[in-house]
Amino acid sequence: MKSSALTAIFATGAAAQSGAWGQCGGLNYSGSTSCVAGYHCVFVNDWYSQCQPGDVSTPTSKTSSTAASTSSAATSSVAQIGPWGQCGGSGYSGSTVCVSGYKCVYSNDWFSQCVPGDATTATSTTLKTSTTSAIPSTSATSTDDEACEATSTDEATSVTSVTPTTSTTSSAPASTTSTTPSKGKFKWFGINQSCAEFGQGTYPGTWGTHFTFPSTSSIQTLLNDGYNSFRIAFSMERLAVGQVTAPLDAGYLKNLTDTVNYITSRGAWAIIEPHNFGRYNGNIITDTAAFGTFWSNIAKAFQSNSLVVFDTNNEYHDMDQTLVFNLNQAAITAIRAAGATSQYIFIEGNQWTGAWAWAATNQNLAGLTDPQNKLVYQMHQYLDSDSSGTHDTCVSTTIGVERVVSATNWLRANGKLGFLGEFAGGPNDNCKTAVTKLLDHLRDNSDVWTGALWWAGGPWWGDYMFSFEPPSGTGYTYYNSLLKQYLV
Repeated sequence: MKSSALTAIFATGAAAQSGAWGQCGGLNYSGSTSCVAGYHCVFVNDWYSQCQPGDVSTPTSKTSSTAASTSSAATSSVAQIGPWGQCGGSGYSGSTVCVSGYKCVYSNDWFSQCVPGDATTATSTTLKTSTTSAIPSTSATSTDDEACEATSTDEATSVTSVTPTTSTTSSAPASTTSTTPSKGKFKWFGINQSCAEFGQGTYPGTWGTHFTFPSTSSIQTLLNDGYNSFRIAFSMERLAVGQVTAPLDAGYLKNLTDTVNYITSRGAWAIIEPHNFGRYNGNIITDTAAFGTFWSNIAKAFQSNSLVVFDTNNEYHDMDQTLVFNLNQAAITAIRAAGATSQYIFIEGNQWTGAWAWAATNQNLAGLTDPQNKLVYQMHQYLDSDSSGTHDTCVSTTIGVERVVSATNWLRANGKLGFLGEFAGGPNDNCKTAVTKLLDHLRDNSDVWTGALWWAGGPWWGDYMFSFEPPSGTGYTYYNSLLKQYLV
């Protein structure tokens, strides 16, 4: 979670070309709309176009900064939607035509997507307008969660069941070869626990004055509600006092371990994350060996607990992209070398690990390697005007889907698994609808999205607009009944 507005992704000159899978267009985008050789600019949604493999002589990008509904070019070949891009849904105003070799398939009322197939055998439909006829056929191998494919250009009058390609209820590997969206259940779904990192700038600080740890009674309430995952924020400066390579502080480690053990002893997942933004004492961490030592020390403390998930660092930002790669890889390597081989590792990206900017910013992170093949790419996404999560208003009821769809495409194109580590919305109907559509999209693409966590619970949040602290937190009272619909 960040407290400042997002900074610009690009400041490129007219002569620059966007690289493979880089951003090349979208509302408010000011960078190059030209791609490197062998790639062409493909429209994904009004906010994002991407350089994808292909011949620039057959362009498919939409370079206009206006919505598709206001441009006569919206129905031309320039406005064809690229592979896995959005092509329909309630409130969607873009093109409903997919590039050659892809067809527009209905996922839910808010989202249709270009998937591999011949458009002549399955139409490019967008919005399901019938509420009675579109019922998936059932058989011995189909389930109620299977996806539906529309067969009319105006409404979904019949459907074909599609068997999910990947189950995320078991221990799936951290990479996937799926090429078809799959609707299923989340592996991880729960609430961030934020309080042990409070008192930033006062280190090591005093427990109960500058920081505290999550309430086990509140965690128990959330466990009783059915949530199975909790991301525990902590401070590097308190766990490794004085320098990144310092031995772990016994008192702070005990508090952290007690919280972890309370969660995992009840069969839930404890995601532990230094809430440091790639920094130590406010300075960007540049010593990758030291960062590896820090993670080696932590891994040794939790190596026997397979329900612990290691989250390398919260929201790297305004950092050299190669450094972000190297820090993540150093953590992965050190964790495995320390003997922690059964745990998942969540890596985070630059630009506040934002899903909306992931494909444009963090392409190099696709090259991270883990000998245990248990990497998951964690992203964050808020729904306010600047994606910062500092406002209780949401841009629109579709903004969540619009901002994460390029990340969905990136995960599938690169054979990776993703996780939405932070999301939230204000206590109002507009945001509630936006949150619903966002979670529906993640669940409808659960072959690449493994789950999500609300930001945030913790005993010191008071009347914070997103507080999910039972029993009276604003987020908890307004959103608990909704979120419980997505539980594992």
